[in-house]
Amino acid sequence: MEVFEAIRTRYSCRNYLPKPVEEEKLLQVLEAARLAPSARNFQEWRLVVVTAPDTRQKLAEAACNQRFVGEAAVVIACCAETDGHVMRCGEKCYPIDVAIAIDHMALAARALGLGTCWIGAFDAPAVRGVLGIPTSVPVVELLTLGYPADAPPARKSRHSLEEIVKRESW
Repeated sequence: MEVFEAIRTRYSCRNYLPKPVEEEKLLQVLEAARLAPSARNFQEWRLVVVTAPDTRQKLAEAACNQRFVGEAAVVIACCAETDGHVMRCGEKCYPIDVAIAIDHMALAARALGLGTCWIGAFDAPAVRGVLGIPTSVPVVELLTLGYPADAPPARKSRHSLEEIVKRESW
């Protein structure tokens, strides 16, 4: 799939087929994260890949009981091993860098015929407990991954370019 087609058709999939993701495809998705850019090339993202049904179910419970989280073939806990480095603009690197890696994975997944959903509604201490993640490691997002049970929406609601783009000044 061409990159702009993946961008146009990527959506937050909340309905998955009970079908495992092939290891080759999973590795391609993870490779997309590895290749993502990061501030000062720190590459602080760390990914915990979960395929075990019992563990996925526990993560669904930690994710505000969102059942589809446990139904996805894979759940990736997207974390950061960080020293808290702050960019000159005043923003911490790791949340931005992890988000870039997640988006790379989401687009790669879409290009491979897989669905994803960014999960921000979760109890971080509960996720840490399920996966044995140290308290010093921030859990930034969860990402579900699997074969969609439904088709992408025909159209996404998005603001027009005129609404979001300013040229030369605000």
